[in-house]
Amino acid sequence: MQNGEIEVSVIMPAYNAEKHIARAIESVLEQKASLELIVIDDCSTDKTAAIVEEYCRKKDSPVKLVLNQSRQGPAEARNIGIRQARGKYIAFLDADDWWSQEKLQVQLPFLKAHGGILCYTGRELMHSDGSTTGRIVQVPEKVTYEMLLRTNSIPCSSVLMRTEVAREFYMTHDELHEDYILWLKILKKYKEAYGMNEPMLKSRLSENGKSRNKLKSARMQYGVYRLLGIGRWRALGYFVQYAWNGIRKYYY
Repeated sequence: MQNGEIEVSVIMPAYNAEKHIARAIESVLEQKASLELIVIDDCSTDKTAAIVEEYCRKKDSPVKLVLNQSRQGPAEARNIGIRQARGKYIAFLDADDWWSQEKLQVQLPFLKAHGGILCYTGRELMHSDGSTTGRIVQVPEKVTYEMLLRTNSIPCSSVLMRTEVAREFYMTHDELHEDYILWLKILKKYKEAYGMNEPMLKSRLSENGKSRNKLKSARMQYGVYRLLGIGRWRALGYFVQYAWNGIRKYYY
């Protein structure tokens, strides 16, 4: 850090993440960037907090642990991190995912070169044990509000964005796709986000993740359209495109 300045605040919500959180934290600490890591423990009942505290106690550690006094859900947990962030930029990372070592080093200048609002990367899908599935999910080099309505091509744990923009909107509605709602709100105002089509995010497929339940995820997707005030027939049209894009993303 120069003069103690923090460039990136990494926000990591965690709930009963003792199996995987160390790998996620280590991947942040490997980044060549001036950063802080804010872990928000959402009332875990396992050893998640104890593992994070070990990192906090290390000399000159950039890791900070926030202990929620009651369950808040991932959206509000991230919002707590956003409010406490000291960096100019915010990056999100879930406690069961991890990054390539060069992610922020490459992504920071890329974001600045494209207007400094929001950028994202491709991802490699991993089994729950951390081994690769061999599947790479590619991302478009640019996405607009209209494009994003057809499919969510922005992986949350790959996002790097301006802190001031995150604080304009925050995350809401855990019962839906809270990150997707945020991206849509941002793009409705700021028009474009930019992607790096490199799998710098290693995305672990959790058997209990809400996106793994395809019927539930589909209902949530339609719920997002209705929340945004999109009429039923137009929402149905977007939903059909979302479903087809989902099939192509994971099965072709």
